[in-house]
Amino acid sequence: MSKKIFVTGIGTDVGKTIASAIVVEALQADYFKPVQAGDLEYSDTHKVQELVSNPKSKFHDNSYALHTPMSPHAAAEIDNVTIQTDKINIPKVDNNIVIEGAGGILVPLNDKDTILDLIQSDYKVIVVSRHYLGSINHTLMTIKILKEQGYNVSVIFNGEENKTTEDIIKKMTGVSILGRIDQEPYFDKVVVAEYAEFFKEKLENL
Repeated sequence: MSKKIFVTGIGTDVGKTIASAIVVEALQADYFKPVQAGDLEYSDTHKVQELVSNPKSKFHDNSYALHTPMSPHAAAEIDNVTIQTDKINIPKVDNNIVIEGAGGILVPLNDKDTILDLIQSDYKVIVVSRHYLGSINHTLMTIKILKEQGYNVSVIFNGEENKTTEDIIKKMTGVSILGRIDQEPYFDKVVVAEYAEFFKEKLENL
């Protein structure tokens, strides 16, 4: 049975797109970013496509491609559109699919909906956590909200190791820790393929 995996972060710039590329490569999955805000010339979809080397993955168009790198609700207002969650249609595919959010789970899409409202009950959710001052709080809050909603949640740590931070997150949440993406000097197809091999078994068992 094909998997639907939603990749979210504890905030912005924590490494969701790199993590998404690794998951896509590991599962030879399709990729879909429902809402892209800013960087349309070199979007997250372009970045993932550039990092994936398997021939099976397909890359689906954004439901909303907004021009300003801001919270989606604000970027949509500038573009004179309103994001409607019922117009965000997850591609119907037989393959595994990775869906990448924008920012964290409570990022607003409009006056009432957030990224959390895009996560459906059958999705597996991967939270990307990166160590910074305040990241424990952001990680615990993100996981708490997702678990309260009944989602299957796991974590990928990204960046330099901080054992104390990671240990307390693991102890306090009890969620599965899939592993870490190290602070690499660069990411290309070869590096992503190596990480994909490392994560593959755990991702297949989600």
